Amino acid sequence: MNLVNEQYKIIVESSPNMIWRAGTDALCNYFNTTWLNFTGRSISEEMGNGWAEGVHPEDFDRCLKIYLDAFAKQKAFEMEYRLKRHDGAWRWINDRGVPFNNDDNEFGGYIGSCMDVTEKVEGATLRKMAQTDGLTGINNRQYFEHLARKELQEAVDNDETLFLVMIDVDKFKIINDVYGHQAGDAVLQKIATSLVSSIGKDDLVGRYGGDEFVVLLRNVSEKYVNETIENCRNAIKNLKITFGNKSIATTASFGIMQREIENDLEKLVFTADKKMYENKSARK
Repeated sequence: MNLVNEQYKIIVESSPNMIWRAGTDALCNYFNTTWLNFTGRSISEEMGNGWAEGVHPEDFDRCLKIYLDAFAKQKAFEMEYRLKRHDGAWRWINDRGVPFNNDDNEFGGYIGSCMDVTEKVEGATLRKMAQTDGLTGINNRQYFEHLARKELQEAVDNDETLFLVMIDVDKFKIINDVYGHQAGDAVLQKIATSLVSSIGKDDLVGRYGGDEFVVLLRNVSEKYVNETIENCRNAIKNLKITFGNKSIATTASFGIMQREIENDLEKLVFTADKKMYENKSARK
């Protein structure tokens, strides 16, 4: 072995990253000491497809598809998956693989570098949990208000229109009383999904609490607002919700408030909410 190869081996073996290599058959033929120390397995156990035994069952198919698709195209890839550590703990791994050429300048396989990114992934998951309503999967009230304040300030700074729409499910208490709270939860989930599909990609939606939802539309025309509200109204009205052998009909009331001169989210919410309840009372 020449000096360059010896130095290269020393660098790879002492790398803090987990290094692997695969041949043109997509079978792994090398793992550095960092990888083996992480998995607690011997190199003979990891060789070929042995390494895949440590991939979490929920990630396995996705992981293998990315890996094999990249090989077929001889393109670089990056993926994250859970790999079992030597102590049995599942750790999130960021794996980057790149093709390399052999001495004849022909495709020789792949070399990859992996890092443990568990804290990063779990931190992102916790942030999402803190921002998302646990039942409906849309923005929770706190995160919606955070985003809405930024949108409102930008609308004020740029002299743009901004509309806030409060939405309340009609006779929701009756749904809970007659069908039970599980049925009520199913209604809220379906309505949240219908609202997301009825608004534009730049519009905001959140669950404001209980059976109330809120939508924010910035830099749009009144025509767009009216069309969007009508889309939401019809989507909710046309929902087909069954619970057991019962069919549950749903409608909702809406209240709209347009931004005035000042930057006051609480006033927008209060006024839109008041209009929504006025509209609800007028329909009884």
